[in-house]
Amino acid sequence: MLTDFKNFLILFIFCNTILFAQNDTINLKEVTVSTNRISLPSFNSSRTINIITQEEIKRSTASNVADLLQHISGIDVRRRGVDGTQSDLYIRGGNFDQTLLLIDGIKMDDAQTGHHTMNAILALDNIERIEVLKGPASRVFGQNAFAGAINIITKKNVSKELKAGVSYGSYENIKGSLRLSEQIGNGDIQLHLQKQKSDGYRFNTDFDNTSIFLKTNIKDYELLATFNERKFGANGFYASPDYKDQYEETQTSLIALSSEYITKNLVIKPRIYWRRNQDMYLFLRENPTYYRNLHISNKLSAEVNMVLSSDLGKTGFGVDFSKVFLVSNNLGDHNRFMMTSFLEHRFEIGDNFDITPGVALSYFSDFDAKIFPGLDLGFRVSDRVTMYGNIGYTYRIPTFTDLYYVGPTTQGNANLKPESALAEEIGVKFISEKIQWNFAIFNRNSNDLIDWTKDNLEDKWETRNFSNVITKGFETSLKYKFKIGDYTQNIYLGYNFIDDNIKDSNVDFTRYSLNSLKHQMSTSIRTKFSSRLDQSINFRFVERTNGETYNVLDANMRAKFNKLELSVSVNNIFNTEYTETNLVPMPKANMMLGVSYQIF
Repeated sequence: MLTDFKNFLILFIFCNTILFAQNDTINLKEVTVSTNRISLPSFNSSRTINIITQEEIKRSTASNVADLLQHISGIDVRRRGVDGTQSDLYIRGGNFDQTLLLIDGIKMDDAQTGHHTMNAILALDNIERIEVLKGPASRVFGQNAFAGAINIITKKNVSKELKAGVSYGSYENIKGSLRLSEQIGNGDIQLHLQKQKSDGYRFNTDFDNTSIFLKTNIKDYELLATFNERKFGANGFYASPDYKDQYEETQTSLIALSSEYITKNLVIKPRIYWRRNQDMYLFLRENPTYYRNLHISNKLSAEVNMVLSSDLGKTGFGVDFSKVFLVSNNLGDHNRFMMTSFLEHRFEIGDNFDITPGVALSYFSDFDAKIFPGLDLGFRVSDRVTMYGNIGYTYRIPTFTDLYYVGPTTQGNANLKPESALAEEIGVKFISEKIQWNFAIFNRNSNDLIDWTKDNLEDKWETRNFSNVITKGFETSLKYKFKIGDYTQNIYLGYNFIDDNIKDSNVDFTRYSLNSLKHQMSTSIRTKFSSRLDQSINFRFVERTNGETYNVLDANMRAKFNKLELSVSVNNIFNTEYTETNLVPMPKANMMLGVSYQIF
């Protein structure tokens, strides 16, 4: 496997050399990102930000967000089952509780557990782009953005459309969807319905998923509502592989109302939202009375964000208030009030230098208030090259599961301390008519990390502040566009290296924290040779810190005939045996055939 790694690295370097030597002219659209308080073109942001555009989403091999994100360097999506049945997000070696997911800037964190982060995930047809902010983002979003944040931006300014689709594939996997978008008076409306079922790829891995997405814009107001229900067999998902009869049902709802007011120098964006999550877990699927958990969490939030433009630059500031309620037969009944205020200012010195200091102050009703200061620096070497650096403090309070969970094999700890870290990063960006390239070196010194741990194999898993960890690494990514004839071709190359130096660990076994992606390489080739046919190939090489290595190859082909579209996707073409989390084997080679028709 080491030979595979060396060969791929040589290929990566060779491709970079070739690509930078090309001279064709193709316009690469610079995207303005909203994954900060002050919206900026991605090239001008002094952070490492990856953008997945709508075009890239359409031409990828992915059928869901989890599959899409796993091909981005620095992101570790640990899935269980087909089509991301249960998925956890990790960024740069952080764990799933340390990654914040947002939808249109709405925080989808769950006070019960980070396992629910992806429960309300959207169908790809509803997504305009995805912004991935790596490194500490607590200064921007608050405490859950410990290692990074992912902001899913939904479509806006839609045209009139009615589109229906159905897919069928391995493991009796069938998916049907209906999308409607329509202009109405001074606004528009989008509605998307999706149903998916499968018998599962092995015993007790069947699932039945339902999702509803509604978005409407009327004048200056925007309403977003989603509902997701997931029912799935959870063979070995949480307990040891010997426990094969687990089962879980989740329901996640979101309703958000937001607006935007623009004056000559000031932009004001208020928002209120409600997020609800219900989680029902059975240790024995066919015997619900043996062991059953039911957790219901509700989050009510109000926030306002503002940007003031002046002769001194742009100032971003805001505040958000949240109240979380948990009702649980296992964790007990709890509530938590949170308040976070933000302030940052971008100074532009001359034409080439910028500096952005900022700070966030968070208050928690059950923990001490915390301050998250940070500083971004950028130097524009030329119109194509920018160098940048940043430093920031980050923080995460324990979830209710961390604190209070009691099970046959697990035990929470009410005496946990919050996690904290200081992180630094330096990098360089290059952009031209056809190339986007980024390279960054990062370091994170984390204290009091929380994980499920034990001293002996026969012991219960217990949450502890088990260690201090210094995480060092670097990553690089390259997007390249070129033409063959009249058609644009796309190549993506990404590589990420992480080294975890564990300090003062007082345990022998951990469940989640100590299995980072030591080496991760991703390659995507998206080709188009006619107006009707395009195809995509994705390859991943992974080596984890525990020594496990694997290669995975996926492919997709799509043909379009006027309003009719046909597709075929094949995942894990070479039947690679691998696991991503908790010793749950991932599916072998599987296929999905799809057809969709745009009625109008």
